[in-house]
Amino acid sequence: MGFGKSIKLAAAALFASLVFIVTYAIPPISIPATSGYFNVGETVIYISAIIFGSLVGALSGGIGAALADALLAPQFAVGTLIIKGVEGAIVGFLPYRLHSIIPNRSVAATLAIVAGGLEMVLGYFLYEQLVLGYPLTVALVEVPFNLIQMTVGLAIAIPVVHAVRQVVPQLKS
Repeated sequence: MGFGKSIKLAAAALFASLVFIVTYAIPPISIPATSGYFNVGETVIYISAIIFGSLVGALSGGIGAALADALLAPQFAVGTLIIKGVEGAIVGFLPYRLHSIIPNRSVAATLAIVAGGLEMVLGYFLYEQLVLGYPLTVALVEVPFNLIQMTVGLAIAIPVVHAVRQVVPQLKS
Protein backbone atom coordinates (compact mmCIF):
# COMPACT_ATOMS: atom_id res chain seq x y z
CA MET A 1 0.00 0.00 0.00
CA GLY A 2 1.46 3.35 -1.00
CA PHE A 3 0.72 6.67 0.61
CA GLY A 4 -1.07 9.36 -1.36
CA LYS A 5 0.66 12.62 -2.20
CA SER A 6 -1.35 14.54 0.38
CA ILE A 7 -0.33 12.15 3.17
CA LYS A 8 3.31 12.31 2.10
CA LEU A 9 3.26 16.10 1.98
CA ALA A 10 1.66 16.29 5.42
CA ALA A 11 4.18 13.75 6.77
CA ALA A 12 7.05 15.75 5.25
CA ALA A 13 5.83 18.95 6.92
CA LEU A 14 5.32 17.21 10.26
CA PHE A 15 8.70 15.48 10.18
CA ALA A 16 10.52 18.62 8.97
CA SER A 17 9.09 20.35 12.05
CA LEU A 18 10.20 17.46 14.26
CA VAL A 19 13.72 17.48 12.75
CA PHE A 20 13.93 21.20 13.49
CA ILE A 21 12.63 20.83 17.05
CA VAL A 22 14.86 17.88 17.93
CA THR A 23 17.92 19.50 16.35
CA TYR A 24 17.34 22.90 17.92
CA ALA A 25 15.71 22.12 21.27
CA ILE A 26 17.80 19.19 22.46
CA PRO A 27 20.99 21.07 23.21
CA PRO A 28 23.44 20.52 20.36
CA ILE A 29 27.10 20.00 21.20
CA SER A 30 29.29 22.64 19.58
CA ILE A 31 32.36 21.69 17.53
CA PRO A 32 34.53 24.81 17.91
CA ALA A 33 37.00 23.98 15.11
CA THR A 34 34.29 24.17 12.42
CA SER A 35 31.51 26.08 14.21
CA GLY A 36 29.34 23.06 13.49
CA TYR A 37 27.55 20.97 16.08
CA PHE A 38 26.57 17.43 17.04
CA ASN A 39 22.81 16.82 17.32
CA VAL A 40 20.24 14.02 17.39
CA GLY A 41 18.01 15.37 14.61
CA GLU A 42 19.47 12.63 12.42
CA THR A 43 17.24 10.17 14.24
CA VAL A 44 14.06 11.86 13.03
CA ILE A 45 15.35 12.04 9.45
CA TYR A 46 16.00 8.29 9.51
CA ILE A 47 12.61 7.46 11.03
CA SER A 48 10.70 9.60 8.53
CA ALA A 49 12.63 8.26 5.55
CA ILE A 50 12.29 4.59 6.48
CA ILE A 51 8.59 4.80 7.26
CA PHE A 52 7.44 7.18 4.51
CA GLY A 53 10.11 6.88 1.81
CA SER A 54 12.57 9.04 -0.04
CA LEU A 55 10.42 12.12 -0.71
CA VAL A 56 9.46 12.55 2.94
CA GLY A 57 13.02 11.74 4.04
CA ALA A 58 14.47 14.31 1.64
CA LEU A 59 12.04 17.09 2.54
CA SER A 60 12.07 16.50 6.28
CA GLY A 61 15.84 16.13 6.41
CA GLY A 62 16.73 19.00 4.13
CA ILE A 63 14.19 21.56 5.27
CA GLY A 64 14.06 20.71 8.98
CA ALA A 65 17.83 20.58 9.45
CA ALA A 66 18.46 23.65 7.27
CA LEU A 67 16.02 25.69 9.36
CA ALA A 68 17.85 24.65 12.52
CA ASP A 69 21.16 25.57 10.90
CA ALA A 70 19.78 28.96 9.91
CA LEU A 71 19.58 29.69 13.65
CA LEU A 72 22.48 27.64 15.02
CA ALA A 73 25.17 27.70 12.31
CA PRO A 74 24.01 29.79 9.35
CA GLN A 75 27.13 29.13 7.28
CA PHE A 76 25.96 25.50 6.96
CA ALA A 77 22.26 26.14 6.12
CA VAL A 78 22.49 25.90 2.31
CA GLY A 79 24.83 22.92 2.45
CA THR A 80 22.58 21.23 4.99
CA LEU A 81 19.53 21.69 2.79
CA ILE A 82 21.28 19.66 0.09
CA ILE A 83 23.32 17.23 2.22
CA LYS A 84 20.50 16.26 4.60
CA GLY A 85 18.00 16.22 1.76
CA VAL A 86 20.11 13.73 -0.19
CA GLU A 87 20.71 11.74 3.00
CA GLY A 88 16.97 11.48 3.66
CA ALA A 89 16.35 10.47 0.04
CA ILE A 90 18.98 7.71 0.22
CA VAL A 91 17.68 6.37 3.53
CA GLY A 92 14.12 6.43 2.21
CA PHE A 93 14.94 4.82 -1.14
CA LEU A 94 17.37 2.02 -0.29
CA PRO A 95 15.37 -0.11 2.18
CA TYR A 96 12.71 -0.82 -0.43
CA ARG A 97 15.31 -1.73 -3.07
CA LEU A 98 17.36 -3.79 -0.62
CA HIS A 99 14.31 -5.60 0.74
CA SER A 100 14.07 -7.60 -2.49
CA ILE A 101 17.48 -9.16 -1.77
CA ILE A 102 17.56 -8.82 2.03
CA PRO A 103 14.33 -10.15 3.58
CA ASN A 104 15.06 -8.73 7.04
CA ARG A 105 13.64 -5.17 7.09
CA SER A 106 15.88 -4.07 9.97
CA VAL A 107 19.03 -5.16 8.15
CA ALA A 108 17.90 -3.40 4.95
CA ALA A 109 17.09 -0.24 6.92
CA THR A 110 20.43 -0.40 8.76
CA LEU A 111 22.34 -0.62 5.48
CA ALA A 112 20.31 2.27 4.08
CA ILE A 113 21.08 4.41 7.13
CA VAL A 114 24.79 3.62 6.88
CA ALA A 115 24.77 4.59 3.17
CA GLY A 116 22.85 7.81 3.82
CA GLY A 117 24.92 8.60 6.90
CA LEU A 118 28.18 8.18 5.01
CA GLU A 119 26.86 10.55 2.33
CA MET A 120 26.21 13.06 5.13
CA VAL A 121 29.73 12.65 6.54
CA LEU A 122 31.34 13.02 3.11
CA GLY A 123 28.98 15.87 2.17
CA TYR A 124 29.92 18.01 5.16
CA PHE A 125 33.60 17.18 4.76
CA LEU A 126 33.54 18.38 1.14
CA TYR A 127 31.29 21.38 1.93
CA GLU A 128 33.65 22.56 4.64
CA GLN A 129 36.62 22.38 2.28
CA LEU A 130 35.15 23.45 -1.05
CA VAL A 131 32.53 26.00 0.03
CA LEU A 132 33.63 27.24 3.44
CA GLY A 133 37.34 27.00 2.64
CA TYR A 134 38.37 25.12 5.78
CA PRO A 135 41.76 23.42 5.63
CA LEU A 136 41.83 19.62 5.45
CA THR A 137 42.86 19.28 9.10
CA VAL A 138 39.93 21.42 10.27
CA ALA A 139 37.37 19.60 8.09
CA LEU A 140 38.67 16.27 9.40
CA VAL A 141 37.86 17.32 12.99
CA GLU A 142 34.13 17.05 12.31
CA VAL A 143 34.24 13.60 10.64
CA PRO A 144 34.25 11.54 13.88
CA PHE A 145 31.42 13.65 15.30
CA ASN A 146 29.33 13.08 12.16
CA LEU A 147 30.07 9.34 12.28
CA ILE A 148 28.91 9.25 15.90
CA GLN A 149 25.83 11.30 14.98
CA MET A 150 24.99 8.75 12.28
CA THR A 151 25.54 5.85 14.69
CA VAL A 152 23.38 7.38 17.43
CA GLY A 153 20.66 8.09 14.86
CA LEU A 154 20.84 4.49 13.66
CA ALA A 155 20.76 3.06 17.18
CA ILE A 156 17.62 5.02 18.03
CA ALA A 157 15.80 4.95 14.68
CA ILE A 158 15.77 1.20 14.01
CA PRO A 159 14.03 0.23 17.29
CA VAL A 160 11.60 3.17 16.97
CA VAL A 161 10.67 2.18 13.40
CA HIS A 162 10.24 -1.43 14.50
CA ALA A 163 7.98 -0.37 17.38
CA VAL A 164 5.93 1.96 15.19
CA ARG A 165 5.42 -0.79 12.60
CA GLN A 166 4.28 -3.17 15.34
CA VAL A 167 1.69 -0.66 16.53
CA VAL A 168 0.67 0.51 13.04
CA PRO A 169 1.14 -2.50 10.73
CA GLN A 170 -0.13 -0.51 7.73
CA LEU A 171 3.25 1.27 7.71
CA LYS A 172 5.10 -1.94 6.80
CA SER A 173 4.42 -1.64 3.09
